[in-house]
Amino acid sequence: MKYWIIGERELVLGFALVGVSGTVASNREEALDAFYRMTGRGNLLAGGTPVDEEVPTVLILTEEIASALQEEVREWQMGDRYPLLVEIPGLRGHMAGRKTLTDSIREAIGIHV
Repeated sequence: MKYWIIGERELVLGFALVGVSGTVASNREEALDAFYRMTGRGNLLAGGTPVDEEVPTVLILTEEIASALQEEVREWQMGDRYPLLVEIPGLRGHMAGRKTLTDSIREAIGIHV
């Protein structure tokens, strides 16, 4: 299974220590370019040319990146394609108004412990 992360420099470096490759994105354009490359759509900054890289099975996005790419992420999640998108908190923790994984699980199963 191949993983890839798109996020802040420190997170990408941290994930690299455990063998997960990634792309540093500091603005929407960089994030969108990396998102397009990792979903097999091509390199946005190079005019949409196809990329020969292997598409990862799991694409990890920080909440900030997912928020910046909200429309593209929503459209991707509605399909039945790989990579699976997973959101994680950024360096500053959870964004206001975002549910934690625990909150989502509790809501899905209806059990509060």
